[in-house]
Amino acid sequence: MTVTRRQAVGVLAAAGVLGPLSLWLVSGDAATSSLEGAFPIQKTDAEWRTVLASDRYRILRGHSTERAFSSPLNAEKRAGIFVCAACGQQLFSSETKFESGTGWPSFWQPLGDDAVGTQIDRSWLMVRTEVHCARCGGHLGHVFSDGPEPTGLRYCINGLALDFVTAPGNI
Repeated sequence: MTVTRRQAVGVLAAAGVLGPLSLWLVSGDAATSSLEGAFPIQKTDAEWRTVLASDRYRILRGHSTERAFSSPLNAEKRAGIFVCAACGQQLFSSETKFESGTGWPSFWQPLGDDAVGTQIDRSWLMVRTEVHCARCGGHLGHVFSDGPEPTGLRYCINGLALDFVTAPGNI
């Protein structure tokens, strides 16, 4: 059984374990709640469950994270494009991928200004910047300011949130 971060925080808050932090944690956890209806691709929760495998659903719709070093895309070196596993939106070019040592595919820049969106994520007693697909709102990962030049950014992305499309002639 998989328990989402929101469910875990809700149980701890109900038990009184989190005290005054519980409201902040629960409200900060649902990163896309304020974005509902803001994306070109709209599906009900039931529809997402039918089109996504359970592990991908858990990440893309439930804001979970895959285990570090578990994605084959972490070692992907071919030329191509990384796309959203939920809707096919082109997200990152292999030209901006780098080895961050974190265990997740990392990029220093999205494919374009309209590829991804960001929102503040206040879960797990920290403040981070969540990255989501600009077309369907699927949770991709987080962006940090410890990446390489020229941007200084590290888009740390769940491999299960991505599919990879090789460039012609790079099979």
